[in-house]
Amino acid sequence: MKKFITVAGNIGAGKSTLVTLLCNRLGWKPFYEPVAENPYLSDFYSDMQTWAFHSQVYFLIHRLRTHRKLIDHPTSVIQDRSVYEDAEVFAKNLYRQGFIQERDYITYQDLYGVLTTFLPPPDLVLYLRASVKVLFEHIEQRKRHFERRITTDYLSQLNELYEIWISSFNLCPVLTIPIDELNYVTYSSHLDLIIQKVEEKLTGKEEVSFTPDEVARCQ
Repeated sequence: MKKFITVAGNIGAGKSTLVTLLCNRLGWKPFYEPVAENPYLSDFYSDMQTWAFHSQVYFLIHRLRTHRKLIDHPTSVIQDRSVYEDAEVFAKNLYRQGFIQERDYITYQDLYGVLTTFLPPPDLVLYLRASVKVLFEHIEQRKRHFERRITTDYLSQLNELYEIWISSFNLCPVLTIPIDELNYVTYSSHLDLIIQKVEEKLTGKEEVSFTPDEVARCQ
């Protein structure tokens, strides 16, 4: 039976890398986040106050369209970042910072709520939980020019919203992966453990987590 997994997590958590590794091992189809396609992005970075709402609506529509496409895809797929994060984390953070006005934010949330009501959820969300220190290290290592302005304060704000979102998310099962403890790029045994937990979750096992002893045995 085909499955649909989405990988969620803050900037620098390692979503794209994990999607690639899982798909290579499982033989599934990866779907990555096409950030550069947003036609509002350059305007947004030049004038966030004016273009934040437009940019977020574009991301929302694109993500909803992709989500629907993945639901209908004939084979098992893994998605880099979910539609839920756009609304529950990034748009909410822009609203908190004053870049999206309240009237526009209410409209955005109404649109998000109505559309996601008719959208089947994925089979599993993998939430990559990472400290700000580790996130910032990852961002510095990959040296993307459009991430140069990202600060630890910004990552901390997003982390707070991620934790609020994931604590109440109940549309499908969630597997939280402790990124500070699991280096699945360097250690294949860490990736093996993640795959084991993913398979347990997909077969319906409810209480699945990464214990310190399990992680220690993978070193």
